Amino acid sequence: MIVNADLHIHSRYSKGTSKFMNIENIIKYGKKKGLEIIGTGDCLHPIYLKEIKHHNNSNNLLLTTEIEDINRIHHLIFIPNISKVEELRELLKTYSKNIDGEGRPKVVLNGKELFKIIKEIEGLIGPAHAFTPYTSIYKSFNSIYDCYYEKPDFLELGLSADTEMANSIEELKDIPFLSNSDAHSFYPHRLGREFNRIEINNLGNFEHNFEEIKQVLKNKNYNDANNKDNKNKIIANYGLDPALGKYYLTACSRCYLRYNINDAKQLNYKCAECGGRIKKGVLDRSRELQNNNNNNNNNLPDRPPYHKIIPLSQIISLSINKNIGTKAVDSIWQQYIEAYGNEITVLININIEDLKKINEKVGKIIYLFRKNKIYIYPGGGGEYGKISILKPKIKWYGSKAESDNDQKFSSNKPKTTLDKWIKK
Repeated sequence: MIVNADLHIHSRYSKGTSKFMNIENIIKYGKKKGLEIIGTGDCLHPIYLKEIKHHNNSNNLLLTTEIEDINRIHHLIFIPNISKVEELRELLKTYSKNIDGEGRPKVVLNGKELFKIIKEIEGLIGPAHAFTPYTSIYKSFNSIYDCYYEKPDFLELGLSADTEMANSIEELKDIPFLSNSDAHSFYPHRLGREFNRIEINNLGNFEHNFEEIKQVLKNKNYNDANNKDNKNKIIANYGLDPALGKYYLTACSRCYLRYNINDAKQLNYKCAECGGRIKKGVLDRSRELQNNNNNNNNNLPDRPPYHKIIPLSQIISLSINKNIGTKAVDSIWQQYIEAYGNEITVLININIEDLKKINEKVGKIIYLFRKNKIYIYPGGGGEYGKISILKPKIKWYGSKAESDNDQKFSSNKPKTTLDKWIKK
């Protein structure tokens, strides 16, 4: 059985999260997105846990939470069942002042200590958004083992990284990669914007789904054609083009001016334009880690493919020149969902000519997306990247002219403007 799984989201009890993020909406809109398994998120929160308990028989859920340790590193946790959640709550109460009030609690434990506790309750643990310049394992450590001292069960790539970037780091060769949305709302450009396509035996309750995911993460023979008996495996990771993430390039966190890493170092990470703090981007950080690990690029593990994806609402927004969240965008999105069941199917599987029947412009932009012919203004410093039909002018420090740095954020340039192209 092949399913789509988004295993890192948050409830309304986490800071900065939509008040409508309850279990019912998560399940409802997860199905519209095309997700068969969704992490509950925030399962240590006592009020939210009561809500979760009413959905034990739902076959769409996995018990998950995110925890911030004493070094401000975020860890993603998968838990077998409700009794283990309650056991973990009791174990962590001594180390947390906000476990009863915050969906993503903080604990006065380091990574090694938290790792040990999670293993005591038979859970699974790995670094969340592992490369971002805030609250990530590679923000604070040059090696994943300096944090855990043991091999984690997985590594979450995060929105600004993909498999190609992480796979070049030698120490990660035996660690599975997950791509999850870290969604704070159920809106279609958030929930499921990154997901994992996995093969499992079947869906079930909390404990059953945990065991299925556990077997998926244990299986390293992703692409072994002879591995037919073990069906639990990652088939592919789907996620944003890393350039669409908020921290892809090194950039000022105040004015978002993009920087070459050498310029940023010379300026001691202080923006020459506004005096704001320059945050090292995931691209530059991953390159540092590749160098630190003395990588042998001839011995990289054979990973599941990483497919770059753009949320349908963003494509619709670009197509009709209306903002995400407007009635015009929402109406067209709903037409596609009613016609084809879920967003992932629309983006990946449906014939372009059929998509054009609902909206000509949207169908043509999905065609460009599939052919990798959409430009991206790369994110950085906390600003999301943006998609464009026209080649963007990137705001680099020093007002440097167009260079290879600009070129790499685009594919084959469309020869006309969008309005002219869509009339063809």
